[in-house]
Amino acid sequence: MPLFSRAIDSNKGDHGALGIVGGSPGMVGAAFLAARSALFCGTGRVYVVRPSLQDHTVLDPIAPEVMVIDAAQSKQKPINAWVVGPGLGMSDAAHQLMVDMLNRDQPMVIDADALNLIAEDAALGRQCARRASATIITPHPGEAARLLGCSTADIQSDRQGFAQQLAQRYKAITVLKGHQTVIAIPDGVLTINKTGNAALATAGTGDVLAGLIGALMAQGLPPARAAIEGPRLHGLAAERLTEKLGGMIGMTANELIPEIRLLINRE
Repeated sequence: MPLFSRAIDSNKGDHGALGIVGGSPGMVGAAFLAARSALFCGTGRVYVVRPSLQDHTVLDPIAPEVMVIDAAQSKQKPINAWVVGPGLGMSDAAHQLMVDMLNRDQPMVIDADALNLIAEDAALGRQCARRASATIITPHPGEAARLLGCSTADIQSDRQGFAQQLAQRYKAITVLKGHQTVIAIPDGVLTINKTGNAALATAGTGDVLAGLIGALMAQGLPPARAAIEGPRLHGLAAERLTEKLGGMIGMTANELIPEIRLLINRE
């Protein structure tokens, strides 16, 4: 069954709006990768909400369709879902923005620095667990270890068990990234993703995944299904691109994005 279908008279407002919160100075590329991923996956409108616009980076030259705004402006936009964390940073401004975002009443993917902020501040963790709307967290093993106060080796020794601990602690669908990504639902259901390869071990692929999952939710896919379909498509795109390149060396995160679009259109 196709993930989405479009009526002949549809317009951009019918295909969801996603907010990407991140892109601090020096890390704006992470937010733009997530935003490009969301655009290529069919989201009608994509906004990047930056904690600071002091460096004046307000345009993605590769995807000028992405709208860059500040937190105050974001409250006036009809956002359907959020991705919080890509390139967010660990500043006081990032922390305050995180407090604000956790109070928003839309489905949310929490990734990267947003997870590190939660690991540093137990109050943010409690706020996350109290959210009424669906939450998806997407830690890699190092971030998972920080959230649970253990070592990365511990996480890797029992990926399924620790993914379930995270899901229960934060009342969040947990996507524990890595070889055979584990998707844990707070009610105890586990799914193991079998797609993907070591070509994904490069900077920015997590940002692409976060944008993909957010895009699926913004367009109306139930959060649990988005958390499963996102890693599947992400991994399958890496496999297909590896075949085209003749190996796993040198694939970039940005190259994954059009490959994911092809998969969505062909399914």
